[in-house]
Amino acid sequence: MKTRRTLIRSPLEWQITAAPIPHPTIPVLAERGGTQLKTPRPVVLVDSREQNPFDFSRFDGWFAGVEKKALKLGDYSVAGLEDVCVVERKDLPDLIHSLNAERSVFVNRLGRMSRYSHRLLVITAAVSQVKSLYPRGGANPNSVTQSLIAILAGLRVPFLCTETHKLGEELVASYPVPSSPLPLARNQRSWALPDRQRPLERTS
Repeated sequence: MKTRRTLIRSPLEWQITAAPIPHPTIPVLAERGGTQLKTPRPVVLVDSREQNPFDFSRFDGWFAGVEKKALKLGDYSVAGLEDVCVVERKDLPDLIHSLNAERSVFVNRLGRMSRYSHRLLVITAAVSQVKSLYPRGGANPNSVTQSLIAILAGLRVPFLCTETHKLGEELVASYPVPSSPLPLARNQRSWALPDRQRPLERTS
């Protein structure tokens, strides 16, 4: 009996090299009832105490501006929406330190974040790095990983792990803001997936 040859391999068998493509020049256009929505471009707020802040300068046309100021909570927000939108950024060493040496302070901070309508914890490290042995400090990767799960399940603060700082910038730029289903660059995006994807732009 002849065996049937599968023409398309299972996605589970794909071997993909991580090589993120550039962010889109024009993000997905937001529509409601077939009508394109036009809303004011937001001003992104960056906490002035951020030691290694995200750089949003390459997202030309996505925002009305980027301002630095002392935020009462978190590292990023949107002008006029500081009381409902908060994003906290951690690189891996800072996350380990916060969940060990300053655990009570960090948990209290996350508890305050949980009262915000829109909150997000961004970790600029891959999950596999969070779960791997650390070169120094003696912290337990399992403890750190389980703490993140507890933050998600117990405090209802979602977290994202990004392999690079640059990817973190794009994800935060795409983060949804309150009062509409649109992300930070809310003049051009919608939560709803488009009916079909546009072809990828070729880059030289």
